Amino acid sequence: MTGDDPKTRALRQDELPLVRLAERFRLSVIGESSGEPKSIENAGEILRVGSKEGNALRLTNETVSRYHFEIESTPLGFLLRDLGSTNGTFVDGYRVREIYLPRRAQLKAGEVALSFEALGEDVAIALSAGDRFGDALGRSAAMREVFGLLEKVAPKDLTVLIEGESGTGKERLAEAIHSKSPRAKGRFVVFDCASVPATLMESELLGHERGAFTGAQGRRIGRFEEANGGTLFLDEIGELPLELQPKLLRALERREIRRVGGTGVQPVDVRVLAATNRDLTREVNRGAFREDLYYRLAVVRVRVPPLRERREDIPLLVEHFVRDALEGDEPRAREVVAGISESNWQGLAAHPWPGNVRELRNFIERTLAVSGGVSVDGGAETAGPQPSAPLAETNAPLAIDLARPFIEAREELLAHFEKSYLEAMLAKHGGNLSRAARAAGLDRMHFKRLLQRHQRD
Repeated sequence: MTGDDPKTRALRQDELPLVRLAERFRLSVIGESSGEPKSIENAGEILRVGSKEGNALRLTNETVSRYHFEIESTPLGFLLRDLGSTNGTFVDGYRVREIYLPRRAQLKAGEVALSFEALGEDVAIALSAGDRFGDALGRSAAMREVFGLLEKVAPKDLTVLIEGESGTGKERLAEAIHSKSPRAKGRFVVFDCASVPATLMESELLGHERGAFTGAQGRRIGRFEEANGGTLFLDEIGELPLELQPKLLRALERREIRRVGGTGVQPVDVRVLAATNRDLTREVNRGAFREDLYYRLAVVRVRVPPLRERREDIPLLVEHFVRDALEGDEPRAREVVAGISESNWQGLAAHPWPGNVRELRNFIERTLAVSGGVSVDGGAETAGPQPSAPLAETNAPLAIDLARPFIEAREELLAHFEKSYLEAMLAKHGGNLSRAARAAGLDRMHFKRLLQRHQRD
């Protein structure tokens, strides 16, 4: 169904390649460079170019953005990404946002000219020998490179920034890092920056004292104190308001927090992991994210590839989701997987999966529920999975109170829908929160918090 990665050496252990070969390349400044290095070679790691310290190649020119562009040696070639620069990145005279480079090219960052050259020399990058890290699965070189790095990082008390599109499994990787660390006996606390209103975020994260604001009837500890001795996972950190970022930076650097309305500081012993589906370097460039906080979070930076970049993992994931949906019924799971036709495997591999692993899981659960097997269109042979069926239409009138203002009436209806939907989904899955959240396409903690909020109302 899928072949080897183009740059993967055929050294194998249990049918898995042991290393990925990344080709070395050279990036050179053309002309004067104001005392900065004029040339740099790289392989395997992402090479970042910009005007600030911390870039692999620093260009002290006023037309160069703080983080201008980056180049990564991937199994598919040399991928250049512009990082939201002000004056643009050009390849052979064309302005680009993202492009696979030819083996030789002339680049420009603002007014600075550079030359790019592939050197034809390979560097071996060790891969994990396993096909899973905690609950995250993958046999592809891309995923086992991620696993290999995290296996080294997990036992150390380092801050890790996990980057990747929604649905790629960032929270699962964070949980696995915690479970394989010396803090495994402590709590793993999740704070979803995207699901908490900005007005409540500081209180939720740092806690508050009695009387700190209207409605603060007593002292409340925040997520930092809840995670004391364990791990705090800051999900969707790119959504953190700019005004709260200095307080998070202080907590990370000094390992102490001050509750809202408090006068003293509270020491906290917490390892922080963060995740984002945004490119934080772009956010830094446009002034939406503090540069010093970015550096503090990205002590170790991990990019989780989207499913479309690791299609060879689809069979492994399908088998796992089938087994999970059938609640461990191995004979039935083997029967279902064996019954997937070659055309259906091809359809699964061809689909772009914009929702990534979460979309694949939901698709498997839906097709099993509808047809008892896995097909890309309820049994029809098509090029890929079809969109979910729309909700059934109804002619029943909505109970709308026209005596109330529009905004109040709308909020009431939305709240009613959310509460009804969440409770029905939970009931459908027998009270299993994880399954209900997966079926809804929501993060488990987000689903739980939404449900708790409506149950309190």
